[in-house]
Amino acid sequence: MASRYWVVSLPVKGSASSLWNRLQDQISKHSFDTPVYRFNIPNLRVGTLDSLLALSDDLLKSNSFVEGVSHKIRRQIEELERVSGIESSALTVDGVPIDSYLTRFVWDEAKYPTMSPLKEIVDNIHGLVAKIEDDLKVRVAEYNNVRSQLNAINRKQSGSLAVRDLSNLVKPDDIITSEHLVTLLAVVPKYSQKDWLSSYETLTNYVVPRSSKKLYEDNEYALYTVTLFHRVADNFRTNAREKGFQIRDFEYSPEAQDSRKQELDKLMEDQESLRNSLLQWCYTSYGEVFSSWMHFCAVRVFAESILRYGLPPSFLACVLSPSNKSEKKVRSILEGLCDAANSVYWKSEEEIGGMAGLAGEADAHPYVSFTINIV
Repeated sequence: MASRYWVVSLPVKGSASSLWNRLQDQISKHSFDTPVYRFNIPNLRVGTLDSLLALSDDLLKSNSFVEGVSHKIRRQIEELERVSGIESSALTVDGVPIDSYLTRFVWDEAKYPTMSPLKEIVDNIHGLVAKIEDDLKVRVAEYNNVRSQLNAINRKQSGSLAVRDLSNLVKPDDIITSEHLVTLLAVVPKYSQKDWLSSYETLTNYVVPRSSKKLYEDNEYALYTVTLFHRVADNFRTNAREKGFQIRDFEYSPEAQDSRKQELDKLMEDQESLRNSLLQWCYTSYGEVFSSWMHFCAVRVFAESILRYGLPPSFLACVLSPSNKSEKKVRSILEGLCDAANSVYWKSEEEIGGMAGLAGEADAHPYVSFTINIV
């Protein structure tokens, strides 16, 4: 599938079918690897010249917005597919691959009646896409919120001993809790373990001798138990902190562990459910946005062709996908099919500067042309 297409319109002096045949003939002779398709635009309502000129000012901004939302949803799809570990699927509009939808474009009369003013059609497209973008923001925020909660829990379970959750490192047998005795958990810098073992019994009175046991060690710290009398616990904490040992607050509770596990399981289920529903929503919404974008491009071609070639509407719209090496040749073919006087007229520097902004292209041509990047 090509990722870049040109949408162009050529002025028709005789019949559109004759011009189409000449275009196909020239492309097949001089740039046979360039696909070319008719871009079927219905007879839209022209309105007044003033309304067309006013609309042309909005077309570029609206196009950038609609195209931006399209790419935003596509990037979200790619990210969700990557995280889910599923193979990327072809994006579609109601089951039709997007490249086929573009190259075989058919105007949706039911959605966008051709008798509606062009500005109304453009506003409807903009409004629909803006609503989809708002929905995307809400859905992504909900999904990211659950992800953030899960990441916070995972950081607690996999961070350093100074901050991580200790419940899965401590067994019931490691803790002594009685009327007079309590077991504390000390986080000791990895390279201060000898200092701890030689000093913990003397940090305060009433420490149970040889009660310290190492439970776990990571890259920075080691986790030790120490058992002592309740009444000296606060004094022990203070003296330990002065020596660089951190006493972690911990209360062994099977109920709390079960609650944390249930919370984690629910968050994982929520993340999976939200990810799947977001992905399906993105598939559907991408199709809606892409369809709206192509209708917008049809309005844009129509409006710019009237402003470029005048009334009554008489132009041939088509879609091409030239390779990089064929671009110059295809441009030359398209220019050759335009009226010669028109070509010379458009070569003037002043007019190039004036109309390049309207066409939205860096280069001016004697015909309407703009690029669609669908990836």
